[in-house]
Amino acid sequence: MGRCMEPPRGRGSRRRGLGRGQACVRYLGNKREFLRYDQALDAGWPIATGVIEGACRHLIADRLNLGGARWGLDGAEAILTLRAVISNGDFEEYWRFHLKREHQRLYPGIKQGQYTLGA
Repeated sequence: MGRCMEPPRGRGSRRRGLGRGQACVRYLGNKREFLRYDQALDAGWPIATGVIEGACRHLIADRLNLGGARWGLDGAEAILTLRAVISNGDFEEYWRFHLKREHQRLYPGIKQGQYTLGA
């Protein structure tokens, strides 16, 4: 609702002479199907933008907005995935999975730990 205090923008609201309150009422009326806060709260979903913005800042901006850092799409996606895994407390499980997949990639057909010595 913070935008209700700002002058109305877009879709000709100024041209039509809508006041701030009227522009907010129209905006919320047009977005009614997306404003099911009761359902979101029942499902345990956060509805405050502060929670979402904080998570984005923690996972994304703090890492990718370093001075002088340059990120390609693949590198950025890889580091953000890793940060999400760590933040969710799933790193140990992920690392076991990663090691298993890497072993399969490097040594196809040989199960990890089943080696025969040639000597």
